[in-house]
Amino acid sequence: MEIFPALLSVITDPMLLFAIVLAATVGMIVGATPGLTASAAIAMLLPITFYMSPLFALAFLYVIGKSGRYGGSIAAILFNTPGTAASAATQIDGYPLARAGKAGKAMKVATISSVIGDLMGDVLLVVGVGFIAAIALKLGPPETFAIYFAAFVVIGSVIGESIVKGLASALLGILVAMVGLDPISSEERYTFGSFDLSNGIGLVPLMIGVFVLGEVFAQLEERRKATGETKENESSADGNDLTWEEYKPCLPHAFRGGFIGAGIGVLPGLGSAIAAFISYGEGKRRAKNPEQWGKGALEGVAAPEAANNAVSGPSMAPLLTLGIPGSTIGAILLGVFLIHGIQVGPTLFLTDKELVYKLFACGMLGILVYGLIGYFGATQVARLILKIPTNVLYPLIFMTAFVAAYSARGSMFDVTVMTFAGFVGWLMRKHDFNIAAFVISFVLAKGAEETFRQSLLMSDGGALIFVERPIALAFLILGAGAIAFRIRGILKERKLAQGGLGDA
Repeated sequence: MEIFPALLSVITDPMLLFAIVLAATVGMIVGATPGLTASAAIAMLLPITFYMSPLFALAFLYVIGKSGRYGGSIAAILFNTPGTAASAATQIDGYPLARAGKAGKAMKVATISSVIGDLMGDVLLVVGVGFIAAIALKLGPPETFAIYFAAFVVIGSVIGESIVKGLASALLGILVAMVGLDPISSEERYTFGSFDLSNGIGLVPLMIGVFVLGEVFAQLEERRKATGETKENESSADGNDLTWEEYKPCLPHAFRGGFIGAGIGVLPGLGSAIAAFISYGEGKRRAKNPEQWGKGALEGVAAPEAANNAVSGPSMAPLLTLGIPGSTIGAILLGVFLIHGIQVGPTLFLTDKELVYKLFACGMLGILVYGLIGYFGATQVARLILKIPTNVLYPLIFMTAFVAAYSARGSMFDVTVMTFAGFVGWLMRKHDFNIAAFVISFVLAKGAEETFRQSLLMSDGGALIFVERPIALAFLILGAGAIAFRIRGILKERKLAQGGLGDA
C-alpha cells in the first residue's frame, strides 16, 4: 500500500502542509462566493504554479478543487445561490433550513457528508487506480483513440439540455485545439496568416478567459437584469449545534451518495452536478419522510453533498490512467502535468508513481482540513463573504485575470486570446452551450489526433482497424450507445409531458 508512506511523507513536510491548509481555505471561500467557481479559481492560479515543484503545484490546485466543491454548499444554504452547479441540489433543502433558523445545522450536515463522500471516493481511487492503469498499459493506439472518441461523444451528448449543442461544443473545442502547425507536416492550420496563431492557442489564457471572464460577464449581465431588486438574504449565518441523533438518519444517505458519486466520477464528463441530483432523487425515494424533502430535511442536504464530493477522487482515475480528464478541474490539472513535462497515462505509474500517491495523500489531508475549517468556521467564512461588495469583487477578479494571463508567457497576445475566450465563454453560457465539453475536448484533441494517425499508420491507412479490434469496437459502440440512450430519454420525457398536457 503505497499510500501510507506517501501520507507519512506529506505529513512531515511543513511547506506542503501549509499549501494544503491554504488551498483548503481558498477553495472554500471561492466555492462559497456566489458567481465564482473552483474551476475559475484554479484557472486563475494556474500561472503561479509554473514556479512550484510538480507535487506542490498539483496538490495546491487539487485541494482547491475539492474544497471548492464543498464551499458551494455554503452559498447554496445561506444565500439561496449555489456556489457551484453541483450545489444546486443542496439548495433545495438547505435554504429552507436556513430560513427556519437552522443554518448552522445544515452547514454541519453538509460538512460531515462532504467529508464522508470525498474520503469514500479517494479510498476507492487509491484501491482501484492501479488496476485500471495495468489494463490501460495493454491498450494500443486504436483502443486509445476509441476511448477518446467515446469520451468526446459522451461528454458532448450526456451533459446539458441539448445533444446538438453539446456535440457542437465538443467539436468547437477540437477545432480550436487544431489551430497552429500540423504536428507531422508542419503546415499551418486555421492561422489566417497570423504568426502568433502558428504557435497554437495557449491553455492558460483560454481557460482563464472561458472560466473567469466568461463567468464575470455572465454575472454582470445578471446583475444588470436584476437592477432594482433587493438581494434575498434574510437568512442568518448563525446556527445551532448538531447532535448525533439528528445526524444518524443522514448517515445512510451520506454513504449511498458516496457510492453514487464515486461510480459517476469514473465516467468522463458526467460530473458532480449529475451525481448530486441522482443521489438526491434516490435518497428521497428511499426516505422515511419524503414529504419533508424540499421543505428543510437534513437528509436532503446529506445525500447530494456526499455525492458531489465523492466525484472528486474517482474523476482522477481516467485522467491519470488514460490521460482523459473526467471534469473541467481534471482538464486544468492535465494542463499542470503537461506544463511540468509529466506525461499522463498508464506509464505515469511506472515513471512517477511516488508523485501520484503523494498527490492522493495531499487530497485526503485536504479533505480533513476543509472538514475541520468548515465544521467550526463556515459561518465566519459566510460573514466574510457577505462583507465583500460585488462592485469591488468583480473588478478585482477582472484585473487578476489579466495579470494571470499576461504573466504566463509575458505575451499581450495571450491577453487578447483570454479576452476573446471570455466573450466566447459568455456567449456559450448565454445560449446554453456546453462549457465543460468545449474545454475537455480542447485538452483531449491533441492526444486523439496522435492516436488516430498512429492507428492509420499501423493499418496502412485502413480505418477498419478500429472495428477489427474488440476493445476499440466496444468503446465505439459505447459512444454510439450514449447518444441512443440520451435520445431515448429525451423522447420519453417528451411523451410524458405530452401525456400530462393531454390529461390536463
